[in-house]
Parts: sequence; structure tokens; C-alpha cells
Amino acid sequence: MTIQKLEMVPAELVSESPGTSSVSGIKVLSLSTSFPNKLEPGAGTFIRSRLQAMGAHVDIRVAAPVAALRFTDLRRTWRQAGKIAPREQDGSLVVLRSRWVYPPLASASNALWLFLQLARPLSRVRREFPFQVIDAHFGFPEAVTAALLARRFHVPFIVTLRGSEVEHGRYRLRRRQMSWALGRAARVIVLSERLRQFALSLGVAPQRVVTIPNGVDSTTFFPRDRNACRERHGIRPAERIILCAGHLIELKGHHRIVHSLKRLVQDGTQARLLIAGGSGHRLSYEQVIRSEVSSLGLQESVSFLGHVEPEMLAELMCAADVFCLASSREGWPNVVHEAMSCGTPVVATDVGAIPEMIPSEDYGLIVPVNDGAALAGALHRALLRQWDRAAIAAHGQSRSWAEVAREVVSELQHIAGGRG
Repeated sequence: MTIQKLEMVPAELVSESPGTSSVSGIKVLSLSTSFPNKLEPGAGTFIRSRLQAMGAHVDIRVAAPVAALRFTDLRRTWRQAGKIAPREQDGSLVVLRSRWVYPPLASASNALWLFLQLARPLSRVRREFPFQVIDAHFGFPEAVTAALLARRFHVPFIVTLRGSEVEHGRYRLRRRQMSWALGRAARVIVLSERLRQFALSLGVAPQRVVTIPNGVDSTTFFPRDRNACRERHGIRPAERIILCAGHLIELKGHHRIVHSLKRLVQDGTQARLLIAGGSGHRLSYEQVIRSEVSSLGLQESVSFLGHVEPEMLAELMCAADVFCLASSREGWPNVVHEAMSCGTPVVATDVGAIPEMIPSEDYGLIVPVNDGAALAGALHRALLRQWDRAAIAAHGQSRSWAEVAREVVSELQHIAGGRG
């Protein structure tokens, strides 16, 4: 297959929109390969939420390159990538989407490939939008690419670690690249204590690491009339409902919840599992999950809902008896925060920031990763317990995206002002 020359963002598409202004006057270029678009509406929604809130304080352009090829489905992704507009206005954000490619089986070189394909279009962006700082999301490949871009454009950069970095850190070359990049960042923002320790293990100076957890949109995720939500989604009043949400990929652990449901049924606890989430852009695990449901005889007890918009997800959370996250790796799983904001107790594996998000059993239960018996036992307890859903909601809504934005902007002001 011949790879055609990539379409770069034309200069006329990156000029500043009339009437845009910012409180601090700082111009920020934010970089993320995971950001919502019409083909992947669920990608990087937490990044979008933070940037939208930051847009009230700083002027932001979002560089959200789209992979033109994904080697799990070459023809489909090449065709779909061409359907995504190179520039979009998303609220206060201008989102720029050039296409990029990377070689198969050479993940360690992805950051360099991304830099080489972004350097030219971002030079045009900078002539129209003289950004003062680069705001990178994820430690790989974005942090490494941001370090190279920062050197090219002579601006400082910050990086937010979100959890996937721990997996990348298992590979020697990627770990060395992250260490190099993070050591040059003006600030490394982490979501949890575990990620702070990870950053320190890569040699980042402690004074450059700042913990800023994610927030929640309480205008969408709030307690609603439970019976009305159940009626709207065809759930009988007496049914016990377990809800899980996230891309249908292996690390999210939906299959672990399916096996726990089988244990519950065998022990006499009748419950139904609702799985909200699409296949995702990485290697899909959907067929494996569906096969597990079929082989365990749970077809009548498990419903696959596909991608669910936030408003509908909030209704399902309010309708559910318990929300379950069985991931093998996470940073700050916003879906847990959102479930609690709806007043729904959570059963989750001990990953990422979960111990900080669920500080006591008043809000949910934490179990070890890959412990099926513990997960089934916790779900059994959660389904039978009378929870104080108002207290759970108050805890879940205790941190907003506006607060997150103010904290991040404060760091940016120090950095852009040369006080880094």
C-alpha cells in the first residue's frame, strides 16, 4: 500500500477566531493524540473537560493529531481518518487535527515520528498564534514530542501523567525517553500519589512535580430520581443492576465483571450487568467479552449498550445499584468520580488513584486486581448494603473542573512568567 503525503493544516485554518480573549493573556498549545472527534467521541473526554474549563482563563489551541493508520484495521482507519475535519471549533477551543503515521512494531520511535510530522504545521500555527507554553497530555509519546517541539520553538512545556505511562515504563527505550523528556519539563502534573512516585522514579525533581487530580462535571453527573431513570431505561424496580463503562478493551476488565456475575448467580444472587462502551480505537476485546457471556450462559443477564453519551450515562448511573471498575491499570478513572457524583457506590480494583477516590467504605469497596473471588464478594456486599447515596454524591461532587483549571492555570502563569 502506498502512503500518500499527509495533509497539513493550512495556515488560513489556524488564525485566531474573532473575539477570543483570555483572562491571563497566556497562549497555550495543548498536545494530545487522544481527544474526542466524530469517529471516537469517547476518546480523551477528560482532557477536553479540563481544557474547556481552562479556556475561561487562557487562550488555547489544541493539537490533536489523528492516526491515519492503525495496524489492527488498516483500510478502515485510513478511510475514516480522512473524514475528520482538520480544524474544528469546540466551545472556546480551536482543535487542529493533522493526520500522522507511525511504523508498525516500532513503538519507541513513535514520539520522533509525531514530532517530525507536527513540526511544520505547528510552525504555521505559531505565526498566527504565538503560543508561550506547550501543554502535553500523557508521558508517551506526547511528552517526548513536546520536549522536541519546545526545543524547536524555544518555549517551556508541561506534561500531565495520566496512568498509561506506567505500562510504557516497562519498556527500556520508552522509559529512557520519558525520563529524558520529563527531566526537561517545567512542570510535571500528576493525578495521584502513585503517579507522583512514578515521576520521581524517572528522576524528575520533586519541586517540579505537582499533584492536580481530575474534576467532575456536576451539571451532568448528579443524583436524579432513581425510579424515573429505571423506567426510562426499561429496568424493573426490584432488579439488582451492576453498571460498568469504558472502551471494550482488555485492560478495562469487563470480562472480569462477567465472571464475577456468574459467581453471584451461582451463589443465588440475581443481578443484571449493563456494559456501556464502544470497541475503542485500540485492539478491541469485544468479541472475547461476548464469547465469555455466551459460554457462561449469561446472555439474558448481560446487556451491551455501546457508546453512551454523558447524559444517558448519568441516568444509568443513577439507576444502577452499584458501579464496577475492574481495570488492571488506570490513572484517575473519571467514570468512578462520575458514578459517585450521581450517588452510586463503586466497587473498583486497587489501581491508580482509586484509594484516593474511595477513601473509605462509606463510598465503595476496593479489591485487588485479578482477584475474581474478592470482586464477586465485594459486588455481593455492595448489592445488599443500604448506602447513603446523598453522602456519596456530596463526596463525588467535591471537586469541579473549574477548580482543576484554576490550579493548572496557576502553574502556567508561573512558567510563562519565567518563575518556573
